[in-house]
Amino acid sequence: MSAKFSARWNFWKSININKREEVTMKVLMFGWEYPPHVFGGLATANYGITEGLHAQGDVDITLCLPHPFGDEDRSAARIIAMNGVPIVWRDVAHDYVQSRIGNIMSPDDYYRFRDHIYADFNYMHVNDLGCMEFAGGYPANLHDEINNYSVIAGVIARTEEFDIIHAHDWLTYPAGIHAKQVSGKPLCIHVHATDFDRSRGHVNPTVYSIEKDGMDNADCIMCVSELTRQTVINQYHQDPRKCFTVHNAVYPLRQELQDIPRPDHTGREKVVTFLGRLTMQKGPEYFVEAANMVLHRTRNVRFCMAGSGDMMDQMIELAAIRGIADRFHFPGFMRGKEVYECLKDSDVYVMPSVSEPFGISPLEAMQCGTPTIISKQSGCAEILDNCFKIDYWDIHALADAIYSICHNESLFKYLQEEGKHEVDQITWEKVGLWICELYERTLGWK
Repeated sequence: MSAKFSARWNFWKSININKREEVTMKVLMFGWEYPPHVFGGLATANYGITEGLHAQGDVDITLCLPHPFGDEDRSAARIIAMNGVPIVWRDVAHDYVQSRIGNIMSPDDYYRFRDHIYADFNYMHVNDLGCMEFAGGYPANLHDEINNYSVIAGVIARTEEFDIIHAHDWLTYPAGIHAKQVSGKPLCIHVHATDFDRSRGHVNPTVYSIEKDGMDNADCIMCVSELTRQTVINQYHQDPRKCFTVHNAVYPLRQELQDIPRPDHTGREKVVTFLGRLTMQKGPEYFVEAANMVLHRTRNVRFCMAGSGDMMDQMIELAAIRGIADRFHFPGFMRGKEVYECLKDSDVYVMPSVSEPFGISPLEAMQCGTPTIISKQSGCAEILDNCFKIDYWDIHALADAIYSICHNESLFKYLQEEGKHEVDQITWEKVGLWICELYERTLGWK
């Protein structure tokens, strides 16, 4: 970490959250997923940012989601269901609208939006309310849904009052651009990841084009780490003066999660966990290879590879080839309470990502009192100290770190206590304050 960046991070951590002057601000936010329906890390980050902004007390957020389910927490934001916004006029009764979408959006909003349909979209596939359907998540026709989402953004931008636009990740950049073109309001985009991270450099030209178009049109680019910021500047050729690092954070554990018991594995088999998508970005093969090295030194360890992805079968086969399948468990994708039960049942958490823009899961593991090993090629490595940091490719160093934590009780206790203390200071409220500061600079209010 450079001295300049280190100083900037230390200043950010020490922010006094009471210093901001109160200026009411209306934010039009475009998101793709939101708890409790979690398909990836984007939902957690979007929720945290929304809650952090709401905590400032003077920010009104209108959050657009393609397919809300009706059970989302709406205390921090007013949620607009994009699958309930008409783009084709339909003469429908209030009671019918209520019966169709009343659980996700007010019928009154439906009629307000209907009055701002701006073009003839009869050629598009719409339902009986004149709305487009969304699958929710990441379907095979994802690019079609991204385009449809941006069409609907034009209706939203013509209807709502707002000061600034905030678009999360490449999926919503076209919507953000459309809203900016319609309203003339400034656009902030939030880069949670780039295709350089997801593809190990084998970039999808269509995705890259969408990402770069969003960045070119943005007035402010928020990046989840300095690592990501440098990618945006160097690979997408963006002006450093409009690119800012906005690290993620974690929320204090709910009482329900705090109450999950943590088993004592002293003198028993240790559990080492990988939790994430089984894709090349996450480096799962390095976890298996390091596990093989550990198991040559001791058999008193079990390895849990929780998650799903296109490398799942390959990892199961690799464990079998290495002769360690009897020491491996593949429980599949986890969400909600399952994640924390898994983390609390672990003695070591490992994130060997090849390129991780941030990585919230190590913070969650440390919250649970689980010593953590992360790759130096991850954004969270910029802000975490009480954990092991290794190069993703260095399976020897990874194996040594796993073995040390599993067999050195003093080291385990130190990382457990100091790690938890460290992440307790990294809050979404501080993130929200910094984002508000960037909003105000972008708007020229400061």
